[in-house]
Amino acid sequence: MKTEQNQEKKFHQILRRPSIIAGAIALVVAVATGVYAEHQNHLVHHQKERAKVSEQLGIVRAKLEGNVNSNIQLVRGLVSVIASEPDMDQTRFSRIASGLLGDHSQLRNIAGAPNLVISLMYPMKGNESAMGLDYRKNEKQREAALQAVRSDQMILAGPVNLVQGGQAFIGRFPVFVENQYGRYLWGLVSAVIDSKRLYSASNLTALNLPINVAIRGKDASGASGEVFYGDPAVFESAPVSSLVSLPSGSWQIAAIPAGGWTATPDNAWQVRFLILLAGLLVILPILIAGYLSDLRQSHIEELNRRQRQLQRLSQRHNLALETSKIGVWEVNLDTEEVNWDSRMRELFALTDEDEPLMRQSVMSRIHPNDREQVLAQSQHAIDTGETYRSNYRICTSEDATRWVRSIGATHTDEDGTRYLLGVVWDVSADVELNASLLAAKDSAEWRNRELEEARAQMERNSLHDSLTGLPNRRFLDEKLLNAPERKVTALLHIDLDRFKQINDTLGHAAGDAMLNHAASVLTSSTRAGDHVARIGGDEFIIATTSEAGEKQLEALASRIVTKMREPVLYEGHECRFGVSIGIAMAQSDEPLCGRRLLIDADIALYRAKSNGRNRYEFFNASLKAEIIRNKRVADDILNGLERAEFVPYFQPQFDARTLDIVGVEALARWVHPSEGVLAPDAFLKTAGELNVIPMIDRAILEQTLWQSARWKAAGVTIPKMSVNVSAGRLYDDDLIESLNGLVFDRGTLSFELLESIFLDDNNETIVANIAQLKALGIDVEIDDFGTGYASIVSLVQVKPTRLKIDRQLIAPVVQSQSQRNLVASIIDIGQSLGIKVVAEGIESREHAAILRDIGCDTLQGYALAKPMNSEEFIDFVRAERWRSAA
Repeated sequence: MKTEQNQEKKFHQILRRPSIIAGAIALVVAVATGVYAEHQNHLVHHQKERAKVSEQLGIVRAKLEGNVNSNIQLVRGLVSVIASEPDMDQTRFSRIASGLLGDHSQLRNIAGAPNLVISLMYPMKGNESAMGLDYRKNEKQREAALQAVRSDQMILAGPVNLVQGGQAFIGRFPVFVENQYGRYLWGLVSAVIDSKRLYSASNLTALNLPINVAIRGKDASGASGEVFYGDPAVFESAPVSSLVSLPSGSWQIAAIPAGGWTATPDNAWQVRFLILLAGLLVILPILIAGYLSDLRQSHIEELNRRQRQLQRLSQRHNLALETSKIGVWEVNLDTEEVNWDSRMRELFALTDEDEPLMRQSVMSRIHPNDREQVLAQSQHAIDTGETYRSNYRICTSEDATRWVRSIGATHTDEDGTRYLLGVVWDVSADVELNASLLAAKDSAEWRNRELEEARAQMERNSLHDSLTGLPNRRFLDEKLLNAPERKVTALLHIDLDRFKQINDTLGHAAGDAMLNHAASVLTSSTRAGDHVARIGGDEFIIATTSEAGEKQLEALASRIVTKMREPVLYEGHECRFGVSIGIAMAQSDEPLCGRRLLIDADIALYRAKSNGRNRYEFFNASLKAEIIRNKRVADDILNGLERAEFVPYFQPQFDARTLDIVGVEALARWVHPSEGVLAPDAFLKTAGELNVIPMIDRAILEQTLWQSARWKAAGVTIPKMSVNVSAGRLYDDDLIESLNGLVFDRGTLSFELLESIFLDDNNETIVANIAQLKALGIDVEIDDFGTGYASIVSLVQVKPTRLKIDRQLIAPVVQSQSQRNLVASIIDIGQSLGIKVVAEGIESREHAAILRDIGCDTLQGYALAKPMNSEEFIDFVRAERWRSAA
């Protein structure tokens, strides 16, 4: 390290020599001149390159801008024709649009969307999937379409990936029509400009193009947009750039040479050689002349440096002894004369007058208890030649002592005299610190013993319930369920029934008294080998580690149920509560299974509660299978919602007299990936427990509205669509807000209320929701009328558009006159209140004829049509097969 510092210092000295400085100045001037010449050469070369790229880029930009604008002008002509002929049909549209597409343009297809729903298209082939697209409902295209309408200008979007393959730019033209009532929005005209053809026509894809081009500004957003053509790295390579002006914005186009910017001009090495030659002619003479002068000066400086180094070493030695307060001593072993420095005399409290010092006089200053030790250690060092080390006390006065540490070694002088030479320093502070540390150690050990005792008490408290004194959940987990040395053979999971009522009416003190009573009952009812634990709230566990059969466990559970039924007095109040018990038994060949037993006992407890409480239930294979099956169905339902497996099936509703289709009911079906199409009976109960029925209702509603739009585009018009809505949704304050964004015509959508039991309740939320549904143009129907508890008063209050008579009342009308009279009475009631009546469950022609004759308005049933998916429904309506069947 020291050698490196000396070399560095020497190097800096060389650099400061006048000859080196002069040579360096000459070198800097030569280099600066060369760098300037090199820079000027590069600058001229770069300007020539950029001029060439700018010329090529201008040609490409002009072609690209001209092609885009010419395509847009072609479509503007079609927009003008539509504005003058708002009732244009597909034939007229195709005839005009066919003249716009061809080799003279890059247009791929043109679509017309009256009322923002695509119903006009040219060419139709390959674009059938776009028919019926509603811009207001399509999340990907809605915002761009609405932007064009709001701005009343053509909006150019893209490039976008097309469903039929490839990329294109889409220009959306809002079409406004003026009539005698004013100006109104007809819809949109969308023109698709094929990106590949546009790039080719603009010479962007030419093989001989000498530049690399990149374009950014997707959706005509200019320089701030993302790159959609070429390598984005072009914009990071100092390109030549320009703007492509568009009717609704701009693109930024940039270019660099095809091989990148060349950094080195062709004549670079000739210029550099001339610069190097000139520099050598100036610098070499200066360096040679100065070298001889500097060599002599360096020898003089090295001599001076060594003299200064010797002086510094001597000063450091003296300073180290002074600052460390170490005393140096020497004993002549032949004469026993002692030689001390001033620091030694200070440590031993001696003055300069105490001369001469002899070995025995020095020993007198050492504490009497340490003299023998010091003598033995020093003599051992003299005899063996080993290092002398000793800690001892010295007496500085009658009452004062000082601890010192001495280290020394023997050596022989050149004349053969032997010496013991060493150092001494004060270690009194270290000795006092060691003493205090020992005292602190003793104190810490005492405190550790106290902490260990406290920890043991805390451990016991952490494993036991503070109220009942029973083991708690942690004890159960650590000492029983997960302890390999103990095998739990059975678990009883116990939950107090009606405990909450006592706690709420008489207070927490009464609740605590009941818990203590329950703990005593459980403890007194168990036997040796049984462990009672309170795992939280009003729940207890009995873990059996001894052999116990089913009969013994039944007897134990019966005994607990009986004792818990007995009344308990608390401050004059007679408290009664019971227990529900779930029992799980371990299999004989099953290893450590405490955690599994706890889960099984909890499942059995749930079954006991669901079967009426105040009883016990055993966990068995059938219960486990039911739980697993319900869990699988629940998981499949949640996955089905994510994969959109819940779809509507449509059952038509017919006018009873004309058999015209007057409506359709959307029925939920689950297209299960392995079990096929499932009816609501297979999933409705589990979906209710998962609280996902509103999500299924919403999915069916949205798909029904979507299919309705498809039907209209296909020429199939259905006057009314009915969807089922669970009663619970009418209690939802956010029901109306959740319907925002749905697109439908007023009077074409109807909500069927699946339950009628709530209709007589005067619930403000229900009344408000029904009123707001009607205000939105959504009709309300009552489903399954005649099987619930809706009254005539509820019909007057709700004022439904239609009520549907349940199939249980419809089925017997063929054989039973009284049943026929009952159905006729319901029809009379509905008609007297202005309510249309629908009969569901029409299974035969006799049903249809009888219900028509007694005044029923609408018929629905398998005799006329079964529920079917959207594609089957379209074919059914077009073929009118129900008329021949009727």
